[in-house]
Amino acid sequence: MEADSRPDEFDPFEAAIDDALNSLPHGLREAINNVEIVVEDEPPYGQPLLGLYRGVPLPRRSSNYGGVLPDKISIYRGPLTRLARGDADRLHREVKHVTLHEIAHHFGISDERLIELDRY
Repeated sequence: MEADSRPDEFDPFEAAIDDALNSLPHGLREAINNVEIVVEDEPPYGQPLLGLYRGVPLPRRSSNYGGVLPDKISIYRGPLTRLARGDADRLHREVKHVTLHEIAHHFGISDERLIELDRY
């Protein structure tokens, strides 16, 4: 994971992302393949997003998959910070939720299926 912070400073985004990853069962953590998680300030202009997965979900990868750039999960600092309104616990919960949501997309789980599972 990369973030826009200095290594010696506590970053609540990094902490929440690490917590999200550590909350996954070992087998799922091991299955996350060729993914970079980054914290960015804002989503692309005009897109009201908290996070975004860009890449090829695991179920769509063929046996020829290789030699490609990593998939990318972007977690957007600005919208999440505004959503939390200064509440550090809420910020942690929201960042963790968004991270898990975007990881679900890496595993090929659609927004529709996440809604069905009450995990949207």
